[in-house]
Amino acid sequence: MKILVIGGAGYIGSHVTRELLDNGYEAVVFDNLSSGKRENLFPEATFVEGDILDYDKLLATMKNGIDGLIHLAAFKAAGESMERPEKYSVNNITGAINILNAASEAGVKRFVFSSTAAVYGEPTYLPIDENHPTNPENYYGFSKLEVERILGWYDKLKGIKSAILRYFNAAGYDPKGRISGLEMSPQNLLPVVMETAAGMRSEMKIFGDDYETRDGTGIRDYIHVSDLASAHVKALQKLERDDKSFTVNLGSENGVSVKEMVDTARRITGREINAIIVDRRPGDPSTVLATAKTAEKVLGWKATRSDVETLISSTWQAYQKNMK
Repeated sequence: MKILVIGGAGYIGSHVTRELLDNGYEAVVFDNLSSGKRENLFPEATFVEGDILDYDKLLATMKNGIDGLIHLAAFKAAGESMERPEKYSVNNITGAINILNAASEAGVKRFVFSSTAAVYGEPTYLPIDENHPTNPENYYGFSKLEVERILGWYDKLKGIKSAILRYFNAAGYDPKGRISGLEMSPQNLLPVVMETAAGMRSEMKIFGDDYETRDGTGIRDYIHVSDLASAHVKALQKLERDDKSFTVNLGSENGVSVKEMVDTARRITGREINAIIVDRRPGDPSTVLATAKTAEKVLGWKATRSDVETLISSTWQAYQKNMK
């Protein structure tokens, strides 16, 4: 089967593409390389340089024997989305509609969508399951939730079946070292820790140490990107088998605090990692944890590489390659 990976040169997209190839799929990567990197492309996959706002190019690509698609080409910086909602409206919402319309015209009926735990907003209970209220606190989360709603309508009206995957915090790199293209201007915790360990930053900030958690710092559910990638392939296979849309959380079900992440990184890297405590960020909840029981039931999937040691050691391996 030939699968189109939109955003396949990016951090998560390259791992998803690798997982597809490892499972015998033919992969076509569609990416504008605005944040994706050529070094994350694989010779076994076809590459089409294009933008999701270019409807004609999307359509021509999909008409070339595509059996299903995975959409990962969204902007994802929550803070930026509050300052530049127009950027997120055009790319994340209009871009997704473009993809859906091209898929409809080309007859592509299987759509795996990279969504986010940001659709839930402030947790009203823990762990967060798929029935948790959706109340995004940033425009990024809103843009993803809008696409989820649109996907529901395209299922009813156009017969496009979707797998909506709500990620928690993606981290880590391919443990076999086959992917090492670093994210540009990362804002997530682990890359910031690694940049500080590698000397790319002189210091990092810990936003608040007075939360009601075991060490006062925020706790998050981190999922290894290779675990995430395997869930995409399993989601695609589920759509192939059952031809029914579904939504699942993807998380490790284990919480790691900011201090725990930094302390473990110090031990694994052997670097000091200068971390300074600053005020909390507005809107940051103290703890965010997922339950992935639905993903286990629906997909037969569980996170197996999402322990903090594997997250950090695989990421440090990628950073060391870039330090040479």
